[in-house]
Formats: sequence, structure tokens, C-alpha cells
Amino acid sequence: MSPRFTLLLVLVFLFGGGLVLLLKPSAPEPPQRPTAEAPALAPGSGETAQSGAATQKAPGKRFLILAASWQPAFCEGARDKPECQSMGNKRFDASHFSLHGLWPEESYCGVSQTLIDLDKAGRWSQLPPVELDSATRATLDQVMPGTRSQLERHEWLKHGTCTGMTQAEYFGTSILLLAALNGSKARDLFAGNIGRQLTAEQVRAAFDDSFGAGAGERVKLSCDRDGRRELIDELTLGLWGDPGDTPNLGELLLAARPTSPGCPSGIVDASGFQ
Repeated sequence: MSPRFTLLLVLVFLFGGGLVLLLKPSAPEPPQRPTAEAPALAPGSGETAQSGAATQKAPGKRFLILAASWQPAFCEGARDKPECQSMGNKRFDASHFSLHGLWPEESYCGVSQTLIDLDKAGRWSQLPPVELDSATRATLDQVMPGTRSQLERHEWLKHGTCTGMTQAEYFGTSILLLAALNGSKARDLFAGNIGRQLTAEQVRAAFDDSFGAGAGERVKLSCDRDGRRELIDELTLGLWGDPGDTPNLGELLLAARPTSPGCPSGIVDASGFQ
């Protein structure tokens, strides 16, 4: 990862997502990154890529989904997970969107069947570690609480291997996109309505206010039932383009096709088990 890209990650970690909203691509066609070099194989395993599996694609314009969780709602149904047991009101994910993943249309590119089987069995601690510099790792641990359950290993193996990015580029891009979301009126809407209900129309309007008219039509709500409550547990954002070194969330949203709103309304859950 370039020194310029590493510096951006550190600045996002220190000053929050608002910085990213000021970053604009310098040309209509962002430069392509070099193809990721390392396949997702366990070091020394001797495994070969799965026969017939998708192959790694070079970076460029593509459809991606940014999946951003509302962690308190997710944890209502996953109370035994380490990231949920340790959650508190002062932690970042109590009032900000958390990174679930950045998903291309393909999955498991150049990955051995052995690792695919481990991943699908949920044995993520046995997957190869993700190698990141200390600054990126610290930021990822904050914005992706699922790293306490090795979620990043699963996300890289299933999704990151199909983006044509290195591990550093894949998670760095994900962090910057999430920072833009957390610096937007959509995050303010959620943080200001904890314990109350929001409609899909309200959420989509907040995206329009932050990223331009029509941006909200690329956002889908996911809800989950918790007893008598319907909770918003995740937003999925449709993106189109090449994120480049300084991804512009608004431009990527507006370039994608509209999607259905998902669940019509749900409660913004508070931190802690209800």
C-alpha cells in the first residue's frame, strides 16, 4: 500500500469520516491498481486452487456492495459472540455503523476447497490470518468489531479474493467507504434516533441529503425480529465503479442501479441486550 494511502487511513482513524467526504477523484477514470499477487492459500499447505472456482479478476469498474451493520441489533441475535459480549455504550459501534464487508458479485476466487470448507463451517480461526500494517489493523479492529471473531479472515477469503485488490487495499478501501458513511447524515439519523423507529423513506432521504438526489435509491434496509420488535440490523449500499485510492462514496452510489428499499421500517437498537 502506498505511503499516501496509509496516511489517509491514519487521518481517518484520527479525525473520523468527515475527511473522506472532501476527497474527490481527480479524473473521471480512476487509475487501476495492480492485480493482487497472493492467493488465499494457507502458507505451506500445498493446496491448489479449487477446480472450477472463480479466478481472481483485475481491478477496474465493477459492482460492489458495501454491507454496514448496526451492531447493537446484530448482537441481539448473536449474544455468544466475543464482540457482542464485550459491547458497551462507549464503544464505537454503539453509535456508528460497523463494517460487515465489501462484496463483489463473485466469491472464493482462487481459493482451495479445503479453505472453502473451513470457511463455510464457520471455523474462521483456522483460516490464514489477514496481514495488515499496525495502523490499518487498529482502525479495522475499531470499525469491524467482528475481528474479535476473525470476521476479517472470512470476508477476505470469500469476497476480497475476487476484487483484484491486495489485503491492504481491500480493507483500506472498506475502511474509507465506511468512514464516509459514518460522516454522513445517515449515521446522524441513526445516532439521533436510538430506541426509536425509522422508515426506509427517512433513511433514503438522509442519503440523498449527504450524497446527492437518488443516492438513497441504492440503499437497502435489512431488519430482524427480536421478540415483538423489528430491528434495523444492516444497510447494504449498491456501488458501481473503481473505488481507487480515494473512494468517493457518493459517486459510486449514484453510478449504481437503484434497488428495492428492503424492510419498510425498523427500530434503531440501543447498545446492550434488550
